[in-house]
Amino acid sequence: MPEAVAFQGVSDHSGLYKFSVNESDRFWGAVARQRLSWISPFHTVQNCDFSQGKIKWFEGGKLNVSVNCLDRHVQTCPERVALIWERDEPGTEVKITYRQLLELTCRLGNLLKRQGVRRGDCVTIYMPPCPLAMASMLACARIGAAHNVVFAGFSSEALADRIRDAQSSTVITVNQGVRGGKVVDLKRTVDQAVQNCPTVQQVLVAMRTENTVPMTDRDVPLEEEMMKEDVVCEPVAMDSEDVLFLLYTSGSTGKPKGLVHTQAGYLLYTSLTHRYVFNYHDGDVFGCVADIGWITGHSYIVYGPLCNGGTTVLFESTPVYPNPGRYWEMVERLGINQFYGAPTAIRLLLKYGDEWVQNYNRSSLKTLGSVGEPINTEAWEWYHRVVGDGRCPVVDTWWQTETGGICIAPRPADPEAEIVPGMAMHPFYGIKPALLDTEGEVLSSNDSTGALCISQAWPGMARTIHNHHQRFTETYFHPYPGFFFTGDGAHRSKEGYYQIIGRLDDVINVSGHRLGTAELEDVVNQCPGVAESAAIGYSHDIKGEGVYVFVVLKKAVMVEEDVLAQQLREMVSRSIAKYACPDFIQVVRCLPKTRSGKIMRRVLRKVVERNTDELGDLSTLDDPDSVHEVIRGHRRLLNKDTSPTASP
Repeated sequence: MPEAVAFQGVSDHSGLYKFSVNESDRFWGAVARQRLSWISPFHTVQNCDFSQGKIKWFEGGKLNVSVNCLDRHVQTCPERVALIWERDEPGTEVKITYRQLLELTCRLGNLLKRQGVRRGDCVTIYMPPCPLAMASMLACARIGAAHNVVFAGFSSEALADRIRDAQSSTVITVNQGVRGGKVVDLKRTVDQAVQNCPTVQQVLVAMRTENTVPMTDRDVPLEEEMMKEDVVCEPVAMDSEDVLFLLYTSGSTGKPKGLVHTQAGYLLYTSLTHRYVFNYHDGDVFGCVADIGWITGHSYIVYGPLCNGGTTVLFESTPVYPNPGRYWEMVERLGINQFYGAPTAIRLLLKYGDEWVQNYNRSSLKTLGSVGEPINTEAWEWYHRVVGDGRCPVVDTWWQTETGGICIAPRPADPEAEIVPGMAMHPFYGIKPALLDTEGEVLSSNDSTGALCISQAWPGMARTIHNHHQRFTETYFHPYPGFFFTGDGAHRSKEGYYQIIGRLDDVINVSGHRLGTAELEDVVNQCPGVAESAAIGYSHDIKGEGVYVFVVLKKAVMVEEDVLAQQLREMVSRSIAKYACPDFIQVVRCLPKTRSGKIMRRVLRKVVERNTDELGDLSTLDDPDSVHEVIRGHRRLLNKDTSPTASP
């Protein structure tokens, strides 16, 4: 890191890391001045107080994120490729230069202003990965509006919830999406959503396919109107702590929370982690295959790579379309140097064998990354040995929507430092993790397991929950006073390496997508015949975790279990998304509860995982027979559905 020259006594990675946590102001101040283009300089590096949930970085500074991602690179290398849109059909990729992306962004920014979008407004974006989705995000940043990108797999009800909470008057979408050879009617989903969103005044509609869709007086043809706009749009000077975007994520309560990320700190942190975790160099092609609707897409497709003047890949398709060699054919054709994907996809492709990988030249690859959930050892070793030919480091990254960027990863590290399969390994610069026990005491020795917390602020972290700062402080700062609580558990090995062991709260991680159990149960409980339910996660070979739902029916309700299961899956698909649908639905007479009425989820999870010999203390159960009924029903369900991919 060039800035390290000015840090006295720093000569290697471990020295730089210690400096970054012990001299946090000096470290982040120097990095921010060097790596971002400021309109006005900041006067205070950080002003943070975990007891109040107050996080402020680079106060007094003014900048524009789109200028940092576009204009300054256009000045030095206008024809460098900014993004490669890897469309659904292989071999039809589109390359867009920094100059072209700036023009798209400016035209779109001017159109948004003409439509009445002002600084401080929030625009909802419901689009598949495409250049106009990226330009929409950057256009919002340019004119001072926040964006709220909603994953284009969410249902109309889930989209409507997010539009209402963000109070958006403008939605940007496409007529249809294309994924895995299938056409998805996204505009129809938006039409259904905005019926219940009185704040929406206009919907900007881009054309991904040539198929016409019904248009109303509220709808604006995006490309047609953009071309009427000037290619110059004056960037707005934004305060460091102005809102850049909202992003909704599931929590342990039913309502998804809109996490707020701000301008300067988030941009700095994503660009720094992108540069050093992946060892990114100018001229490299960075291939992150996440969707832009998730934080991974925000941080490592859009903001981090573009701030670094990188070439970033925008992937529209699926890992198995038109065949299981899709990723590796793309690596060869585009010359991808860093490949960043999810363990779910790696586990899926592993089952197709080595041939689909070895059919293609992957010599361009230098670094492999995984994101979304801990990667199991078998998948890690296959990824390293087969995909990377045993020569590419695999960086198993741990981070969250809340953290903004990667917090624990095997790189950067001292040269030749070992990487242990399945471990996230080392904290990034400025990140000071701590493990705490159930009493809130810090576990200072190695070979310890506890709640993963972070003991001091960093620039990329979320600032609040939209319209609910109390929920923010209660969720992240009250469980362990003085610490940021991540919700995950971790083990620190004898060598001091970190291994993430999963969620400590009621959140299920399905294919890298976080689902709150309460959110699922809220939907299931709306079924007329359901009295109550309990959703839990169980270990799944491909998805990481699957969803298993226990249902108690109302008295006098007569319905076949297969019919009920189909009804519930349709409700979940309609209300949340298809990937949230339960794999198993078991009807029970009653749920195991304590005498105080708390559902014993621990017991349910042990039953599903077939660890009935380890049910633990059942003395607090109100009705011990309920456990035996659950066990008997679980066995019947397994005998009924013996498919190897679904069976827990």
